[in-house]
Amino acid sequence: MLELASALLSSLASGRRLAVATVIAVDGSAPRALGTSMAVDDEGRVIGSISGGCVEGAVYEACTRVLETGSAEVCTFGFTDDDAFAVGLSCGGRLTVSVQEIAPVGARNAVPDDVRAELENARDGRAAGVALLCESAEGPLELLAASAGTAAPLVNHTSGRVRQRVREELRASIHAGRSVRRQVECEGAAVDAVFLVSAPPARLIVFGAVDFSVALSNAAALLGYRVTVCDARPVFATPDRFPAAEVVNQWPTDYLAQTEVDERTVVCILTHDDKFDVPLIEAALALPVAYVGAMGSRATHERRIAKLRERGIDESALASLHSPIGLDLGASSPEETAVSILAEVLAVRNGASRRSLCATTGAIHAARQLAERPGAGGGGA
Repeated sequence: MLELASALLSSLASGRRLAVATVIAVDGSAPRALGTSMAVDDEGRVIGSISGGCVEGAVYEACTRVLETGSAEVCTFGFTDDDAFAVGLSCGGRLTVSVQEIAPVGARNAVPDDVRAELENARDGRAAGVALLCESAEGPLELLAASAGTAAPLVNHTSGRVRQRVREELRASIHAGRSVRRQVECEGAAVDAVFLVSAPPARLIVFGAVDFSVALSNAAALLGYRVTVCDARPVFATPDRFPAAEVVNQWPTDYLAQTEVDERTVVCILTHDDKFDVPLIEAALALPVAYVGAMGSRATHERRIAKLRERGIDESALASLHSPIGLDLGASSPEETAVSILAEVLAVRNGASRRSLCATTGAIHAARQLAERPGAGGGGA
């Protein structure tokens, strides 16, 4: 829903009612992630895609029904390979989709002010989140925003205490930057909630204005990262050389101490100089970031590790350092090395095996689904 915020708000402002279909469960090798949405307005126009083309026809029919009745539905597409192919879900997985109507103020199923505010936040690139309370058999119960505004009840038995607990969990999901589904319990009651989150781009901070940094910053920007390149030497760290990044001419440890980081931030140290590397690694390992990597040969790595131990860095912190940086892909050029680094970043953030898919069994997207469950680390880009 939130990834369609701009189009949804525009349609609502034009007086259109919409049926919004949202993926609330993913099983097997289904092609899209939890929270992906597609909408159909009351003139039959389609916004977004829920499966990359696999089940759009069936979802369109469900949206049309919901626009006619105003009653929410939960639909499942795919179960066996034969059933999946019948609706076009040729990957053989299963999608569970919640479909509900949203409408302008004064109409049936009007969007509450607090939910509209979250849509506006998402449209404007700010962190945003809504919670969809679900029952697999009866459909959605309620659409909630993180603030305690007016709810949009579809069934009225969800207690205020449970709503408050859901809002607390939603705020935590917004902070983590990842959509998840979990059961929320409070005072003996339990609801199944899907937390739909839209987060600003994750940060990737590169220290050292070297050729590898140019390639890494360009590649990371393509993946949606907000990239910063920091180097104390203004002759090397220039906007012309790093067009895809914010460029900072500052002593690296000073910048890292003052800049904002979170659980999704990636720190890549490519400076190749111990006077920068060692204090930078020490500072980075003390931060709540997703990934810290440092470039260098194995001999350089061993020398840095020895110096870090001399500075009192404990073994658990050192074990979280990715050095030498990147996966073993046989990379040599700056561009290939950027792929190697970002492949490792992606694997670490998603808890993936880093093995070739042809050497694994089970659902292709199992690692992604695991990362979307409660307690999984990292966040989406």
